[in-house]
Amino acid sequence: MYRLAFDIGGTFTDFVLEDTRDHSLRLWKVPSSTGAPADAVVTALRDMLADGGIVPGDISAILHATTVATNAILERKGARTALVTTRGFRDIALLGRQKRPDTNDMNLGKQKPLLSRSDIFEVTERIEADGSVNTALDTEEMDRIAEQIRDAGYKAIAVMFLHSYANAAHERDAGARLAQLCPDAQVSLSCDVSPKYREYERVTTTSANAYVQPIVHRYLERLEGAVHSEGLSAEFQIMQSNGGLVSPSIARAFPIRIVESGPAAGVLMCAQLGREEGLDHLLTFDMGGTTAKLGAIDFGEPSIVPTFEVDTIKFRKGSGLPLNITAIELLEIGAGGGSIAETGMGLIRVGPASAGAVPGPICYGGGGTRATITDANLALGYLDPDYFNGGLMSLDLTAAESGIYEQIAAPLGLSTPEAAWGVHSVANSNMERAMRVVSVERGRDPRKHVLIAFGGAGPLHATRLARALGVPRVMIPYGAGVGSALGLLTADKKLDNSLTRVLPLDASQTSPIREVFDHLRQRLDDELRHVTGDGSGIVWRRGCSMRYRGQGYELRVDLPDGEIDEGFVAAAKAAFEDAYRANYGYVDSTAPIDGIDWHLMAVIPQATPASLGRMASNADVSEPALKGTRKACFPEAGGPPGNYVEAQVIDRYLMRPGETFSGPALIEERESTTVVLPGDTAHLTETGHLMIEINLEGTR
Repeated sequence: MYRLAFDIGGTFTDFVLEDTRDHSLRLWKVPSSTGAPADAVVTALRDMLADGGIVPGDISAILHATTVATNAILERKGARTALVTTRGFRDIALLGRQKRPDTNDMNLGKQKPLLSRSDIFEVTERIEADGSVNTALDTEEMDRIAEQIRDAGYKAIAVMFLHSYANAAHERDAGARLAQLCPDAQVSLSCDVSPKYREYERVTTTSANAYVQPIVHRYLERLEGAVHSEGLSAEFQIMQSNGGLVSPSIARAFPIRIVESGPAAGVLMCAQLGREEGLDHLLTFDMGGTTAKLGAIDFGEPSIVPTFEVDTIKFRKGSGLPLNITAIELLEIGAGGGSIAETGMGLIRVGPASAGAVPGPICYGGGGTRATITDANLALGYLDPDYFNGGLMSLDLTAAESGIYEQIAAPLGLSTPEAAWGVHSVANSNMERAMRVVSVERGRDPRKHVLIAFGGAGPLHATRLARALGVPRVMIPYGAGVGSALGLLTADKKLDNSLTRVLPLDASQTSPIREVFDHLRQRLDDELRHVTGDGSGIVWRRGCSMRYRGQGYELRVDLPDGEIDEGFVAAAKAAFEDAYRANYGYVDSTAPIDGIDWHLMAVIPQATPASLGRMASNADVSEPALKGTRKACFPEAGGPPGNYVEAQVIDRYLMRPGETFSGPALIEERESTTVVLPGDTAHLTETGHLMIEINLEGTR
């Protein structure tokens, strides 16, 4: 009867309750409970059930997105992890790729590895690239290493042997011995986590999986226990980085797959919104309390990448920790409502450190003492101190202004409004640079896209971001403040697996190609037993990363369904050439093509995906949407930075489709507030979403 979706963020936990009979939605937010995420969930569930309208048996599905794996990696707070690798290759994880992501930066830093050299153990064994055994695994040596790991108290173990993607026998033997001799540690094998070549990427992926596995295991165990303690026995599903839902058992075994869980759900929401509104090319902007996440949707579908980098430096490709996971393309930066502002060398800096939910921004009154973006937005007049989170929280304007003056304005010789505007502007500049990476630097023209902004803070910054990028329209979804939780309701169940086999793409290789996909199908069938009962309704999708022979890197392309025969090979070649031409502007029809990483995905589509729009319009509402006016900072209206003008304050719930408001305006709803700049106009679409037409003439 009902589906419950919730996304636990660093500052707020967002909830959506969908009535599957009429697809009506109930939305709400609660502050996240630092250190014990389940506490906020339990409190919210008890409040929901206490209303009396819903009993635990009415909940048919529980959908969850989480940042617990991401945070453990970013903060380097994972479990104590050991790595066992082939003798002579101890330093793979530390050396990385000898490439400079920025050749002009002489002081460029490298990301701190997840493991120290003292955590890495070498064992005698060697398998060749063709899968043949060069040197047998020294089992006695392996047992001695296992005892060392056990006695040292490691909680997780990663095993990565050279070329195990071609022959996993040694890894499996080592894994069995470690499991027997180290019963208190969880073991991750690269042949299970990432059976692909390129040993550096494989070792970082496997190590990261092991590093977060004990944390994710405890987290999900406590969360499931907390939910079940409230009497809810519905199927529990977790969002993955690829935009699909899986069971907790799969998430526990492969926690690396849920690194971008929450942000991925938000992009799914944007894709569904685009389908409802007939929009094919979108830029997505999710700004919450801790981070901002930026992504893109091309031709109606989220951009999917076969590898993902976490914790990059200055958004530079090759500067982060590479993970061999299929993921929705996203760029994440430390810019959220709780991001801390400070001064240094006469300048304002914002983020990446965050005040989080506890103690939170100064204006929350929870003990926070450091000025944040939310404090600045309150001081600028964008937020109503009596209507934050629908009036469930009151904000202290005086305390926010005092903190901004003491920490930002006084050291720089500015007024409080000028300092607040500086904080807001610096945050916008940080997000603009990141959005240019997602758009312009990846071949997307922002002028041909619509920007969809969501998250609690996204609508506050979206219109200025759009002007800076030349984006002509901004859409604010209904329920934007809980966008990632809404995205969970649109997700299908998905499982995917990849495998490296270097095979020429010609008609003589149909049998080896068929064997690769049979092997991948068998692996997915084993995992599907944890996801669905009878296996009915599964859609299988094939893909392959290909390259011209002799090239160093590949392009991922979709492959056709049906029998793997000469027609399949011809279609695969055509798909690669189309992708190569789109990326590089030409093709070499005489060069041989090799398939490298073969990919198979199993999708179990939803029977009736949620509709995100309010199909029932407000046409019959007689009360005016205009609530009054409030002084707020709009330098676009003329005057110096920190210039305050009277802005219309509009109740979004009373707006009628087609009704237009011009900026400066502040459009308020329970979970977020939208800033409409002078010269811009805003109206409600027929499905209840807010569309803002950006006056780009004022930016030229």
